[in-house]
Amino acid sequence: MKTTSLTIATVLGLLVAPALIGANPKKKDAANEQPAAAVTPAAPAEAKDSSIPETVAVVEGAPIKREDLEKVFGQMAAQQGIPADAVPADQKNQAYHSILNDMINEKLIAKRAVDEKVADDEVVAMFDRVKQNFGSEDEMNKQIASHGQTVDGVKEEIRASLRQQHWIDAQIKDKTAVTDAEADDFYKKNPDKFKQPERVRASHILIKVAQDAKADVVAEKEKQAKAIGDRVKKGEDFGKLAEELSEDPSAKQNKGDLDYFTKEQMVPEFSDAAFGMKKDQVSDPVRSSFGFHIIKVTDHSDAGTITLEQVKPKLLSMLKRQKQDSEFEKLVQVIREKADVKINLPAVKAAPATEPAAEAVPVAPAPAAK
Repeated sequence: MKTTSLTIATVLGLLVAPALIGANPKKKDAANEQPAAAVTPAAPAEAKDSSIPETVAVVEGAPIKREDLEKVFGQMAAQQGIPADAVPADQKNQAYHSILNDMINEKLIAKRAVDEKVADDEVVAMFDRVKQNFGSEDEMNKQIASHGQTVDGVKEEIRASLRQQHWIDAQIKDKTAVTDAEADDFYKKNPDKFKQPERVRASHILIKVAQDAKADVVAEKEKQAKAIGDRVKKGEDFGKLAEELSEDPSAKQNKGDLDYFTKEQMVPEFSDAAFGMKKDQVSDPVRSSFGFHIIKVTDHSDAGTITLEQVKPKLLSMLKRQKQDSEFEKLVQVIREKADVKINLPAVKAAPATEPAAEAVPVAPAPAAK
């Protein structure tokens, strides 16, 4: 279900962002990787936009100030590595409206959730999730401070978000149940969604090489990669070597394991090698645009259709989430229709209508590598 609050987004999203995974050979679905978290730097101070009024909205008598809107926009831009002042005016105004819409919803729901109780252990559990994204408590405190926050302040934001979530859950809980029959019906009516292409599971060790590197550098890097491959072939543990020697940023956490992937999800050189190998085979150095890879295939899954039994737990979860999102939207619409809300932002230019993005159908868990 969509979060109603920017506070959880601030705590779990703006303070923490995924590490760069540019060295990972996957071309698609990179967002599904789970590398170590890296801290997003605090957004630089943004020059005030004179076209935006000082008060961007008034929500049941409570103002939302331009500086608060700009702060969230700046943080989100920084999270994406984009200077806030480099965003074109039309796109910035669209982003402002989207952010402001969430801020308005938050204020409306926070007001209605004010009497909800949140146990201290819930706050602690959520805060511990934040702590896990940092190398140390000192680093966490440093980054929280860089955002003008305190540990106690973050905990209070978490409490406020949980309070709102409890209230929402209470409003829609009787409307989001999903039955086995609904899952069965979805499965029968969408057979193409459960076809699964051939997949390989592999691990790799990367030695980076610039695409325009000189021949002597390339030769030296290839020699380095081959020496690592020879160590694997002589019996050394692949995961341990990947953790120690691979220049893929995610290797420290996943020990080189790339999980299952289809041929289209990798750069061609990598896919051609991996899909041409047998299980447990270790490649000679394979060069891609990232550098030289030592690849070990750990499993292979033929193309086929996922059975209902395999996919049902995730399918039930997806359908429930869809119902939750739908009921949440209805709830917010009812609240907004009755609430006194005034928005002072310039209107967004009309854009061509597009089809809403369909939610990906969950796939069955892949068999464990043997």
